[in-house]
Amino acid sequence: MFIEDFFLHIETHHKSKRPFVAYRKPNEVEVKAMLQKDIELNTGEDFTEKGFIFSPFDSKEQTIIFPLEKCNTISSESSFSSEIEQHKIFPKESLEHKKYHIELIKKGIQKIKEGSLEKVVLSRVETVPISVENPIEIFKSLLKLHTSAFVYIWYHPKIGLWLGATPETLLHIEGQRFKTMSLAGTQAYTNSKEVIWNDKNLNEQKFVTDFIVDELEPFTERLSVAPVQTIKAGQLLHLKSKISGVLKAEFLKDVIYKLHPTPAVCGLPKDKAKEFILQNENYNREFYTGFLGELNLQSSTSRNTNSRNVENNAYSTVKTSSHLFVNLRCMQLKGQEALIYVGGGITKDSNPEEEWEETRNKMETVLNVL
Repeated sequence: MFIEDFFLHIETHHKSKRPFVAYRKPNEVEVKAMLQKDIELNTGEDFTEKGFIFSPFDSKEQTIIFPLEKCNTISSESSFSSEIEQHKIFPKESLEHKKYHIELIKKGIQKIKEGSLEKVVLSRVETVPISVENPIEIFKSLLKLHTSAFVYIWYHPKIGLWLGATPETLLHIEGQRFKTMSLAGTQAYTNSKEVIWNDKNLNEQKFVTDFIVDELEPFTERLSVAPVQTIKAGQLLHLKSKISGVLKAEFLKDVIYKLHPTPAVCGLPKDKAKEFILQNENYNREFYTGFLGELNLQSSTSRNTNSRNVENNAYSTVKTSSHLFVNLRCMQLKGQEALIYVGGGITKDSNPEEEWEETRNKMETVLNVL
C-alpha cells in the first residue's frame, strides 16, 4: 500500500470515530495500523490474547486491547528520512505550577533521605493549545523527527487520542527469547554523545538495571547484561543497558508485571514508590508511563528470503512474538489542547531546580511537533 493511501485509511477511520492504532517500530521503515471494525471497548485479561494492547501506569486499571480478529490490518513503507533540525520551544508555565513540582521533588528527596525510598520518579502534565486540527499530521511529524523511537497514534472514542515517540522497550519476546533494556539518566544533547555522566545519573541507571535483573532471574534460563552505552533520543541523551535471555516457560503476564512499572518510571522499592506517586503527584497519569504494543502476533522467518525457493521455505519457522514499549514522550489530545506528560528520576543526589529543567527538556521532544 502506498503511504498516502495508508494515511488516508487511518484518517477516514478516525473521522468515523472508530478505534485504531498506527505505529512504527524503532529504526524500521514499515508503518503498521490496526483498524478495529466496531467501537467496542475490549480489555486484556490474561495476556494470552492477540492484538495491540494499551495499558495504564496503575496496573489496577484495565488494559485496553484491539483484538487481532476484530481488526483490519494495513501497512506501508514510510519514506521519511533521518531526524530533522529541532529547536528549543517551551510553553508558558505558571510560577505556581513550577513551585508545586519543585516542592514535590523536595518531598521525594526527603523520603529518600529518611530511608523509605531509594528512588522515585515524579512527573507533571502541561496543557498547551494546539493549532493542528488533524492529529494524523502530528503523527507524521513524529515519524519524521524520531526515527529511532517507537512512534504511535492511538485512538478509541471511549478513551481518547494519544500520540508518542518513546525510546524505551519494556519487553520484546520472540518464542522463548526475550530482550529488554534499562534506560535512565538524562542530559541535553549538544552535538556529541561523548559526554561525562555524574554520579546521580550513573547510580540511577544502575538502580534500574539491578532491579530488572533481580526480577527476571527466576523466570529465565540465561540472562546477560550488555555494557552501559549512551544513546540519543530526540535532543536528549540517556544511559542504556541491553538485557536479554531465554524464558523458562510461558510466563508472559508474570514477566510483564514484574517489570511494570520499571524503576525508570516509578522508583524503588516499587510498591512504596508507586504509593508515593499516587498520593502526591496530584493528577492522574492515565496511560503515561504505562505500556503499549503488539501482543502474541505471529512472525515467520525462513532460511532463504527468496519466496520462489520452495524447498528452503519449507524450513521457515513461525514464532509468537510480543513487542511492548513504555509510554514515554507522549501526549493526549483533547479538543484544541494537548496534555504533555514529562517526569524525572529523583535520588538523594537530585537538585530540584535541575530536575525541573530536565522535565522542560523532555517536553521539548513533544512540543517540536506542535
